[in-house]
Amino acid sequence: MAKDGMFYAPKSVTKEVVCQPGEFTIAAVALDHGHIYGMVGGLLDAGATLKWVYDPDSAKVDAFRKQFPQAQVAASEAEVLADEEVLLVASAAITSDRAPLGMRVMAAGKDYFTDKAPFTTMEQLDLAREEVKRTGKKYMVYYSERLHVESAIYAGQLIEQGAIGKVVQVMGTGPHRLNAGGRPDWFFNHQQYGGILCDIGSHQIEQFLTFASCSDAQVAFSRVNNFNHPQFPELEDFGEASLIGDNGASGYFRVDWFTPDGLGTWGDGRTVILGTDGYIELRKYIDIAREPEGDQVYLVNHEGEFRYNVKGKVGYPFFGQLIRDCLDRTETAMTQEHAFKAAELCLIAQHKAMSERVVWSVGGK
Repeated sequence: MAKDGMFYAPKSVTKEVVCQPGEFTIAAVALDHGHIYGMVGGLLDAGATLKWVYDPDSAKVDAFRKQFPQAQVAASEAEVLADEEVLLVASAAITSDRAPLGMRVMAAGKDYFTDKAPFTTMEQLDLAREEVKRTGKKYMVYYSERLHVESAIYAGQLIEQGAIGKVVQVMGTGPHRLNAGGRPDWFFNHQQYGGILCDIGSHQIEQFLTFASCSDAQVAFSRVNNFNHPQFPELEDFGEASLIGDNGASGYFRVDWFTPDGLGTWGDGRTVILGTDGYIELRKYIDIAREPEGDQVYLVNHEGEFRYNVKGKVGYPFFGQLIRDCLDRTETAMTQEHAFKAAELCLIAQHKAMSERVVWSVGGK
């Protein structure tokens, strides 16, 4: 089992190639987070052609090329952006640098695919909205805890089929293992990583909007704290939030850096989706003390109780849909407004939590 979620990059066994070789050429720029491996791998599985890689750190480039040896090493970001063959740039830059890079990518006439969180400030989001409108290019986001998790994909299919009726609440947990010794310095700098609700909370908010079919929501409550890591004073090791969707559905989630060493994977991510006719529970990465393999789906509705192991059976359709969206200028994989709305709400939740923050220690204030 993977011990570190920073390098979570599942391999698809149900690949669907959606384009011809050389029809959709991509590049990877800024390799600061290991999610770049999952992002690029997903696109390649769907038929993309990887041409370039660039990062000022040659060690990161060398590690990347061990997995993707076909990538040519660019001398600069400018060399990548000047290549007219490149249609999309994938990036996992330092969080605060993702938006400025996206502006340069779209200004160069290319679509942009960034790791979450896509922004650290509302000003960045506003600029991105303006640049998307000006250029007509895409600013897509790798919300991996839904897009690259087969149980989450399957849950969406069950909901679309009416298996649990109308969704009225989504509850999510997104615990992660800290592995502090393996984290870069920027990970502990609040200005650079944006806060826990902005960062890993963005996964949870995107899932709520998707599963509950909300186009907007209000943040009713949010809280962040550093309970147990005084050696990293700018780290938030716990966050939670409650949202109310524009259709009346509610969402609650908790994210944290408290995964114990005894767990066989980097985090016991779960989602519980309540509908008017039943409920679904996802045990994404492990079914503790029972099944080490993740992607376990539990369904209870009027027809009975069901358990599905969907590992290797569903695939990751987002990547092929994104490629076709870029080629055909459609919005099948994810609408631009949805990507931006999830980002906006996580920024609002983070700001609200910080403005109303009470610092707690374990056992009291």
